Formats: sequence, C-alpha cells, structure tokens
Amino acid sequence: MKVGQGARRQPRGTTASPVGRLLKQWRERRRISQLGLAVEAEISTRHLSFLETGRAQPSRDMVLLLSRVLEVPMRGRNELLTAAGFAPIYRETALEAPEMAHVRRALDFMLRQQEPYPAIVLDRHWNILMTNEAMGRVISLFLDPAAATAAGAPNAMRLSYHPKGLRPFIVNWEATAAAFIQWLHRDLLRSGDVETRRLLDELLSYPDVPRQWRTLDLDASTAPFLAIELRKGDARFSFFTILASLGTPYDITLHELRVECFFAADEATAEALRRLAGAP
Repeated sequence: MKVGQGARRQPRGTTASPVGRLLKQWRERRRISQLGLAVEAEISTRHLSFLETGRAQPSRDMVLLLSRVLEVPMRGRNELLTAAGFAPIYRETALEAPEMAHVRRALDFMLRQQEPYPAIVLDRHWNILMTNEAMGRVISLFLDPAAATAAGAPNAMRLSYHPKGLRPFIVNWEATAAAFIQWLHRDLLRSGDVETRRLLDELLSYPDVPRQWRTLDLDASTAPFLAIELRKGDARFSFFTILASLGTPYDITLHELRVECFFAADEATAEALRRLAGAP
C-alpha cells in the first residue's frame, strides 16, 4: 500500500501521534515485529512505520484493519479510533442500566439454573457482579461477614489469594492460584489495562506467593477449566469450574462479562450441595 492510501501524510519531523503510540504499544504487546504486522495487514513496513512515528495519520478503515489483525479488544479499538480522531463504534452500557434489564434477567436465569451448584458473574477485573444462592451458601460456610469484609471488595481473584479470604481453606491452593495468576497475566497482555495491572501487583504482594509467578508462563494452560478443593473442619467440597463468556456481543460491557460455573467433582460434593439447598 502506498503511503497516501488509507493515511493522511504529515510533515517531516512530526512526533509520534497518540494513535501511533497506541498502535506501537499494541504491536509490542502482541510480540509482533513491524514486518510481521505489515505482512498480516497487507501493507508496507514503511507505511506502518510512518503510522507509528506520526509521519502519517491512519484512516478509520486502517485503524479497524490493524485492530483486527492485532486482535485488539473492543475497548481498545474504541481508544484507537478516538486517538485517531474518529468516533468509537462500540457502545458501553452499564449492566444496571434500564436497557440491560433483559440481559440481567438472562444472567439471573443462568445462575438459577445452576442450582444447587454455585455460579457467579464477573466483570473484566474479576469483580463479582452477581451470584446465585448456592454460591452464598458455600461461601458462608467458610467466611463469616467480618472475614469477607476483611478480604476486601468482592473479587474472585482477591477472594482466592487474600490471607483472610478463602486461601486458608483451598486445599490445592498453589495449583489453583498459579492458574489464576496466569489468567491475569494474559488479561494484562491482551488489554494493557491499568486496573488489571494493579490487581496483579496486589496479588503478587501477598505472603508466600512464588517469585516465578511474577512473569507470564507461555506454557501454562489457557483452558477455561479449573479444579478447586475447599475444606474447613468436616466441610469438604471438590469442584471443577468452567469459565464462559457471551458470544459475539456488540456492547463492551457484555463482551467483557464472564460467567463461572462450579460443578461437583465427586458425589460427596454433589450430596453436600443438595443438603445445603435443602433438596431431598
């Protein structure tokens, strides 16, 4: 592609533009060279270099093309478009907004259908937005209200790592926590989000967290599957969990939601959950 195509040429000596800096950050985050990105996007490396350094300004179509090739999430694509001087194309609607009532009902239905097994709805920072009654029943066996408050705002990661959270009761804590921290590392790699960075730093600062967890392990499993065992006195639960997301939504809030469902890994856990729920 010639420089004049899909770009507005800037004078020589122009400093990197906001969109140019963002494009370079996303390219480096994806660990791809200028040549590699140029080949995938079917543009010249010279043109890409001009975009990153600010010597050329990308068109709207060019921003969207590079976003797709770099697999930039919706939130990041909006930021790139805004930095380039264009209107964002993806809306972001708060989950509690009136127009999201049908979504909330659908999520509530999914949570109720999971009974008597626990389930939770999470946002992009692993904050717990919704839970079913089964999750509340299980958590109350391990944490009283004072302990839950001491563990901080309801957050799935923090709840598993904080010394006053569930950590003392997770039998396979090291394996579980290792998987969680790698999921968080990958979240940061994908998004570059400041709040995700802050949460990762917080978890790594807790006592007895291995130093090797401070870096991304590219060989770690990316499967949205986790085994977790909880024990306190005579109470014991063995779970496997599945983490799911909503399919191809066009709203940033929905795109970033996660639903984690817990399933009994053995009959003893299934029976204990039925007893908690008062089921026959």
